[in-house]
Amino acid sequence: MRNKLFSPTSWSTNATHIASLLLRFSLGLLMLSHGIPKMMKLINGNMEFGDPLGIGSPASLFLAVFAEVICSILIIIGFSTRLALIPLITTMVVAAFIVHINDPLGTKELALIYLFGYFALFLLGSGKYSVDSRLKK
Repeated sequence: MRNKLFSPTSWSTNATHIASLLLRFSLGLLMLSHGIPKMMKLINGNMEFGDPLGIGSPASLFLAVFAEVICSILIIIGFSTRLALIPLITTMVVAAFIVHINDPLGTKELALIYLFGYFALFLLGSGKYSVDSRLKK
């Protein structure tokens, strides 16, 4: 009798859930390395930050911190994952196509990698190894 774990359907389903977990965990932790320094600037009252959307430096900094710290933590644990991805996707679109629009590809590459990773995660969803999955039960 064949093991169900390695049947083509089970393998594909399990691989999808594991891929979602790996994307959530890796993208979330790596983005925190960008967001935490911004959060420290905000906490220390240093509002020097770019204003790519014309809403003011403090508002831009706050929105970047919200996306890169709060939303990253939400995707790491898999809580409201797709909703939490919206600010992160928006932040990466702004970084790649507004802040770095005239820069060479090598400069905007990191923002694009995050952007495509976030899109893939948006399509996959949080998977069964997430808070979202636990709440559905």
